[in-house]
Amino acid sequence: MPTTYSELYFPVLVQVLFAAVVAASLIGAGLFFGKRNRNSAKDSPYESGMKPVGSARERFSVKFYLVAMLFILFDIEAVFLYPWAVVYRELGIFGFIEMVLFMILVLSGFYFVWKKGALDWTLNPQRKAKDS
Repeated sequence: MPTTYSELYFPVLVQVLFAAVVAASLIGAGLFFGKRNRNSAKDSPYESGMKPVGSARERFSVKFYLVAMLFILFDIEAVFLYPWAVVYRELGIFGFIEMVLFMILVLSGFYFVWKKGALDWTLNPQRKAKDS
């Protein structure tokens, strides 16, 4: 059992140094042994195998940003489930009730977003008329 900080953190230091040496050696080997053929095909941006069309400064729909923010929000909320699952037995019934309340809040937020149509990407003229 380690008794000092140096004994405790020495394995971490060795691992960090090992990772830095491996990363530096792989980058160096790529620079040393790699081919350097420059041409227009390699210098052009890759767009999923298609030729780039239009400007890179196109406007995106607000729905794209809304779905992205909702994804991050629900993803972060889902992260809270992992620590709860690890200490579930230690928390007992109190922890279970708190997690049920948390899940009710998350699911009610999801229901609200769903009913507002934030997850609907189709162009439905009836929906627009009903919302107006």
